[in-house]
Amino acid sequence: MNSHPSSSSTSPSAAFDRLAEPVRRWIWDKGWGELHDIQERAIFTLLDGESDLIIAAPTAGGKTEAAFLPLISSVLAAPGEGGFDLVYVAPLKALINDQLGRMEDLCKQTDLPVYPWHGDISQGVKSRARANPKGVLLITPESLEALFVLRGLQIPSLFMGTRAIIIDELHALLDNERGVHLRSLLSRLEHAVGRQIRRVGLSATLSDMEAVREYLRPGNPEAVDILESGATGVELRVQIRSYTDGDDTESEDDSAKREVTKHLFSRLRGKPNLVFAGSRQNVEWYADALREMSEKAKVPVDFLPHHANLSREHRTELERSLKTRRTTTAICTSTLELGIDIGDIECVAQIGPPFSVASLRQRLGRSGRRPGQPAVLRIYAIERETQADSHPLDRLHLDLVRSIAMVELLREKWCEPPAPQALHLSTLCHQVLSVIAERGGVNAGPLYDVLCRTGPFKKVNPAMFARILRDLGSAETALIEQAPDGTLLLGPRGEKLVEHYSFYAVFESAEEFRVVARGKQIGSLPATNVFVPDMTIIFSGRRWRITQVHNEDRVIEVSEDRTGRPPPFGGTTGQVHDRIVEKMREVLYEKQIPTYLDTIAARLLEGARSEFWRLNLDSHSICSVGDKSALVATWAGTVKTTTLALWLSNAGYTAVVHHGFLEVERKSTDLSVESALRDIAETTPDLSRVSRSGLEQCMSEKFHRYLSSDLLYEDAVTSVVDLAAMPQLAESIIGANCNS
Repeated sequence: MNSHPSSSSTSPSAAFDRLAEPVRRWIWDKGWGELHDIQERAIFTLLDGESDLIIAAPTAGGKTEAAFLPLISSVLAAPGEGGFDLVYVAPLKALINDQLGRMEDLCKQTDLPVYPWHGDISQGVKSRARANPKGVLLITPESLEALFVLRGLQIPSLFMGTRAIIIDELHALLDNERGVHLRSLLSRLEHAVGRQIRRVGLSATLSDMEAVREYLRPGNPEAVDILESGATGVELRVQIRSYTDGDDTESEDDSAKREVTKHLFSRLRGKPNLVFAGSRQNVEWYADALREMSEKAKVPVDFLPHHANLSREHRTELERSLKTRRTTTAICTSTLELGIDIGDIECVAQIGPPFSVASLRQRLGRSGRRPGQPAVLRIYAIERETQADSHPLDRLHLDLVRSIAMVELLREKWCEPPAPQALHLSTLCHQVLSVIAERGGVNAGPLYDVLCRTGPFKKVNPAMFARILRDLGSAETALIEQAPDGTLLLGPRGEKLVEHYSFYAVFESAEEFRVVARGKQIGSLPATNVFVPDMTIIFSGRRWRITQVHNEDRVIEVSEDRTGRPPPFGGTTGQVHDRIVEKMREVLYEKQIPTYLDTIAARLLEGARSEFWRLNLDSHSICSVGDKSALVATWAGTVKTTTLALWLSNAGYTAVVHHGFLEVERKSTDLSVESALRDIAETTPDLSRVSRSGLEQCMSEKFHRYLSSDLLYEDAVTSVVDLAAMPQLAESIIGANCNS
């Protein structure tokens, strides 16, 4: 951490001397006695070279200043030719809002304006930015997309002199729709100005930084430098606590959840903490239960919900309270996982395991930021209380075992590497429409060049690109059409799509009802849910009765009420990596009980291990659980296990996916599971072997609906299924049974 100078502070470092005078003055005004290691190294790297750069450091490791201190100094030393000097891209509007104050403070002694740009920023601010494009632009990928669509002809003048593009939270953009969308926008931006623009990525340290280099500069990763923080890790304190629910269905008392609530109340009250509760429905349940507990104890209500459906004013006030009141605990989804500045957090609590170690590490980085302060992690695992006749999967307590596996991998400093680049055909369709809108029309050749040959969709060859264009231009789809001279234009449906503000995002945004209390909007709820007058809900951590529903205006009016249930927001999903499942197997195989388990968690782990040995899972991978049913231990992650389930579904089985396991049942075949797996082991993989309906359910991105089945299946092979791994996976399952 930066320390404050005293009267005997040492003279500034050589790196400090390289900075522009206004920047040096800002550092002194902040009372910094020294720079972080990563900041000093970044000053020399960014001022002495022109290469792209990744700055990797833990949360609160000084990454933002490491980029901006030297880059602003370089702009002051040699002003640009016009246009925005520096562009900061962040995946969240909240990050833009958070950085705005910091950048304005840093630039106040310079002549550089700072412009925020996202959906909540007024048109007046955006107009001033377009009229005077200089200084620092803070923007989201979706707003950059909107600039291309609405102001395509102005793009060259707005960015002609841009010195560098700083991409925050790079690790959150590596292998998803928004990540490839941003890569396409950056490629198009460079194409528009006729030169490469330096890219500076800010990232948490990942286990495969080479893949991060490939993301930042596709096709030329060796030109990307990497600076990783040399800071030593903070002390980690972990506890996993287990609570059991006796019933097979959730009881009215939600007994285990209420026990978790009591522990949260007793341990976290009066200090700043984050509680990651999973789904928005869970966030509302725990926030309401903790509010009720606080009111009964006659103490301030310091437990407040934070999720994407709450109003921006509510979320901003909570973030401010975390920094200033120092007694607030946020009950949240992943909304507070990324680097919004919320000050020092005492403890991070996790209800149930997250889907990735990288996510767990990012969350934990919120704690232990002060010198000498440990990072504190509390994981709450809710499990079924099992009996001798309980289902084997219940007796294996897989959520608890996964929590332990993730903690062990966290201690080993492992996290998920970026996934191999998929085709991302839905995002490519989106970008086809965007480029046509930007230019008013374009021929197929230049369109292929900017998106595929030099853009991020390099795996799409000309023949596949032609098939995509045919699908988008079919009579049924009518998203694009071709003029007699060959120019591609937006079709009737394409124009309608692009003209709507929801087009700017590559992901699907559900239509929502605005929730209004006493004339003030307090948030929104998905329109997919059914809402009727007199229905009671828990929202914003309080209980409400729906008084009126205005379907045409998409408005729900509510008043406070003493009863209520959380609205059905839906649960969370995610992919679990192979290494996590492998570690789960190691946890079950071992005998030592981790010291960070409480008494109940230790007992449940011992029971899970007993079941592991009872089922002979050390040497068998197939266990019969009925005349036509079996449990198959794949010991593989979500993608491989799901692919095997789709293959078996196509062969006459029903197959339910669990973490590292499949529950299979014969439906329309007399073939034994062993025989079905032997067929898979001896078969050359191809798409005809997997369930088509299952694949269609997996491929649900925004523009997938406009593509043919054949293109969907080819996209699936690079993203949600792993056909090539099936023969070896089937062989390993059979081999484990045969060798026992």
